[in-house]
Amino acid sequence: MWTLIQIELFKIFRRPRTYIAFAAITGLIGIIQFGLKLDGAAYIDFMMRDINSSITVEGKILNGYQVCYISLQVLLVHVPLLIALVAADMISGEANMGTLRIMLTKPISRTRFLLAKFLAATAYTFLLLVWLAILALLLNMLIFGTDDLFLLKSDYVVLLKKDDIFWRYIWAFAFAMLAMTTVASLGFLFSLFAENSIGPIVATMSVIIFFTILSTLNIPVFNKLKPFLFTTHMIGWKEFFDIKVNDANEAIVGSIQNPQKIITSALVLMAHIVGFVTAAVVIFKRKDVLS
Repeated sequence: MWTLIQIELFKIFRRPRTYIAFAAITGLIGIIQFGLKLDGAAYIDFMMRDINSSITVEGKILNGYQVCYISLQVLLVHVPLLIALVAADMISGEANMGTLRIMLTKPISRTRFLLAKFLAATAYTFLLLVWLAILALLLNMLIFGTDDLFLLKSDYVVLLKKDDIFWRYIWAFAFAMLAMTTVASLGFLFSLFAENSIGPIVATMSVIIFFTILSTLNIPVFNKLKPFLFTTHMIGWKEFFDIKVNDANEAIVGSIQNPQKIITSALVLMAHIVGFVTAAVVIFKRKDVLS
């Protein structure tokens, strides 16, 4: 199996489109860093405009942790498209080149062949998020330094102490990996139904956009459906940056406000991954491969 995965990874990183995602993330992070380094004070003033009269925050609000949070809010909305560029091409790309049928003549079961491709797509997703973590977290820490993290929620504010932040980002990126693997498994499933990668890529993004709209619509008829949509749970990484308070309204260092919500979201995402991959295996084993 490891040999098969290595072969698939070689194929992935041989294609020029693979590096579009890395280049896009690098460019977008660079733009965010340049803009905030040049005019970050104005951004912070705008963010604090409604609470400056009631709250005084000591320390440097614009720091590496703050910039990383801003970057993740912006980029994790668009990363699914970058994941789909590769995941939705894993099978359809082989069919388009006319090599799929030849590969299946080798003494390898279709299940192993398919799982090797999916694990290679997962490895690509992991490497992309590691690259995002290096640029959005570590590089921003070097450029902007570190301090307490100040976050504005819908009806309250959160202030995380400097020494209580880094571990939260580690878990946030781990959760993001789970969310992006869900996207990869969906694109991988769609790649079985076409001989051109454009269709599966468009289909993957269409489903994500459609489900995201349903997840955000505050309409009673859709409220019962929302808990079952993977898009509802993809933003669960933000829960790592909410903290419990005691009876005196003092923050409890090292705590998470709603850990059960994180666990529930993780289980829903894993269920979708298993479901999408299982469906792909069942469909592929019964599929007549003619290309």
